[in-house]
Amino acid sequence: MRERLSDALYGSGWAAVKRLPEPAAHALGRAAADAAWRRSGRGVRQLEANLARVVPDPTPERLRALSRAGMRSYLRYWIESFRLPVYGPERIRTSCVIEDIHLVTEALASGRGVVLALPHMANWDLAGAWVVTALRTPFATVAERLRPETLYDRFVAYREGLGMEVLPHTGGSSFGSLARRLRAGGLVCLVADRDLTRSGVEVSFFGATARMPAGPALLAQQTGALLLPATLWYDAPPLMRGRVHPAVPVPETGTRAERTAVMTQALADRFAEGIAQHPQDWHMLQRLWPGDAPASSAR
Repeated sequence: MRERLSDALYGSGWAAVKRLPEPAAHALGRAAADAAWRRSGRGVRQLEANLARVVPDPTPERLRALSRAGMRSYLRYWIESFRLPVYGPERIRTSCVIEDIHLVTEALASGRGVVLALPHMANWDLAGAWVVTALRTPFATVAERLRPETLYDRFVAYREGLGMEVLPHTGGSSFGSLARRLRAGGLVCLVADRDLTRSGVEVSFFGATARMPAGPALLAQQTGALLLPATLWYDAPPLMRGRVHPAVPVPETGTRAERTAVMTQALADRFAEGIAQHPQDWHMLQRLWPGDAPASSAR
């Protein structure tokens, strides 16, 4: 019953927000964000706990202000994502400014595959639609399986409608499919700041141990693809900005596990750089550092 209700709420929200005038849709998003922030439920409290690691010596007032901005950024992501299917190509092309995108296009033009790895910042769906529309470059990605299955199917259909090839995170076949795309000189985009398998690589992230997925580094090693970190952040609506960082090299020595650890740490360092500059646009409402206590329930 709860899963069916969740799917129905997403579906009705999706349909309603697409029909609203854009100013009204964004006003609704800000109101929903502020209501969730005032309620200070588990997600908001976890966001504040995560931000406390990102911002040096934050005061409680600073954390509360930052979490409010973070929730507004998070709801902006949802409002934009609900409305993306009604954006035209020109709107998508003019909604993003990505610095150093030539690092991606030059590698692809040479016939080399590219793994573009990014954290949960700003709107990765909009960035993906921009890659397909502005660069005329299809890409493959993976999606976390959601429950109920109908909700997962809804998100897959939505992303495929934007021009992405979406593979399930579970099932064991996605790695081989991604590797084939890369060996053929294609593009793979992966959100890679949270390990969903509990078997990821340990990294130092903002001074504490976290786990991040090994997939981007392993794909680069096994296929010869270029591994490029990227970070995103919001500007005044309707603009989103981003940056592609220099490639993470494959170490010349060490075992596969050792090379993977070095490369994943380099990704974590680039992610940390971008998150520290734009902490309000990092949408991490889940526990990331295993050593942290789970956030308590609503006050």
